[in-house]
Amino acid sequence: MIIGSIENHRSREGGAMVYPVYSRRSKGLSLGINLFPDAKVCTFDCPYCEVFPFKTDISFSVGTMTETLREVIATAGPEEVRDICFSGNGEPTISPHLSAALRAAAQIRNELVPNAALVLITNGTGLLNEQTFEFLRSAAADPEPTGSMALKLWLKLDAGTPDWYAKMDRSAIPFDRLIAAIKAFAACAPFTIQTMICAINGEPPPAAEAAAWERLALELAASGHLTGFQIYGKARPSPGDYKAEPATALPEAFLLARADSLKAVLNAAAIRGPDGTPLPVEVFP
Repeated sequence: MIIGSIENHRSREGGAMVYPVYSRRSKGLSLGINLFPDAKVCTFDCPYCEVFPFKTDISFSVGTMTETLREVIATAGPEEVRDICFSGNGEPTISPHLSAALRAAAQIRNELVPNAALVLITNGTGLLNEQTFEFLRSAAADPEPTGSMALKLWLKLDAGTPDWYAKMDRSAIPFDRLIAAIKAFAACAPFTIQTMICAINGEPPPAAEAAAWERLALELAASGHLTGFQIYGKARPSPGDYKAEPATALPEAFLLARADSLKAVLNAAAIRGPDGTPLPVEVFP
């Protein structure tokens, strides 16, 4: 049992390709896979991001990743591992190693920790690439039997309007273009929506933004492919905390109220998940 000694993700900024961490959303030990051990590489510049500036001379290698993953599983104990999660120092879907690394991790998962999930956390911008879109669609739609990938996607949706998107995600990719790609993906593959809710310059998301996000969430959920929602708050330090950046945590009650409002509209629309049950809406303050 090693969970008690794991407090944060900082080893990934030292070039670690596999980093064990206790994850609130995984509800246990998560083995993170970092496709960017040399520097942060992302299509977003979120003010709440917890990745600190760093630089190493370490290059990613699928061989090193698989060797280290096996070692970490053995050290942690297979029974402790809740998931193997691709996140790391940036947006994993823009890495040229994504498909090979996912396939290798899936093989190890099936061999050593078959009850663990294989998770990819993404901001969705990789869906703008046709090949990446199809690869993720196929991986997410994979059936459960041993030997399959059965990839679980946690896809970021921080905003319902271009204005809040500009404040929360600060990306050069147009909001409408990204949302169109996410809608197209929702029509053909399962995924969970993850939404960071925090204050920007001391102000929470305005009512009009919250309503627009809820309408968009309802539209995506109506596809019948969504597997749930994760609403989470700013709980870890970020570089901006030391530079007077604008992102700050909101009270748990604010997040719970947003979740309750979403649950109400989902219930009113009789929205169900792929398994026919009500969509879970989880809150992680």
